[in-house]
Amino acid sequence: MSITANIEEIQNELKPVGVTLVAISKTKPIEDIQEAYNAGQRIFGENMVQEMVEKYEVLPKDIEWHLVGHLQTNKVKYIAPFISMIESVDSIKLLKEINKHAVKNNRIIDCLLQIYIADEDTKFGLDHVELIELLESQEFAELENIRIRGLMGIATNTDNEKIIKEEFYELKMLFDGIKVSYFRKEDSFDTLSMGMSSDYKLAIEQGSNMIRLGSTLFGKRVIKHFKAN
Repeated sequence: MSITANIEEIQNELKPVGVTLVAISKTKPIEDIQEAYNAGQRIFGENMVQEMVEKYEVLPKDIEWHLVGHLQTNKVKYIAPFISMIESVDSIKLLKEINKHAVKNNRIIDCLLQIYIADEDTKFGLDHVELIELLESQEFAELENIRIRGLMGIATNTDNEKIIKEEFYELKMLFDGIKVSYFRKEDSFDTLSMGMSSDYKLAIEQGSNMIRLGSTLFGKRVIKHFKAN
């Protein structure tokens, strides 16, 4: 099926249940992203800062760009002028850097806190204790140009659906608890980003309202060296 057909099929599946689609466009060429855009998709996720900046410069300006990969503090300044959401915040150090560059750009930048839920050493994220420490810290209280919109998590890469369901369930329970405890009066804390091409249906079952799909939309084709021109 074409990218257009894939987008339309997924959106028809998601709209009735109120789930937002982030199209993961990393390594994908401009023409693929443009086709998805023409099909109505507006939110795209990238994990490499340089690639995102190059694509931002040549693609329509009403695209909402999400950073979904591990973000180094020294790269924040490049995306701060235009980034719509940073989904992968995993330290107070990174939050402070985002806030600093948000101030410089006279913006408030939306962020998700990435929570470590997988049974793997390769995933980034905060554990439950680190999350509470961050939210209760004086450093966090002083940040006025970031807005915490919710949580993000990546499940274990496994065929065992029971494990995946438990990890997503745990993150949904944490999300609900954090909302009540720390964001009760803030309607903007409303986003639970979990679920990718291999497990998004399970994620939605467990309460996700934002999913991140790449191969489901664009196919398996990988271009190792993206070039904007």
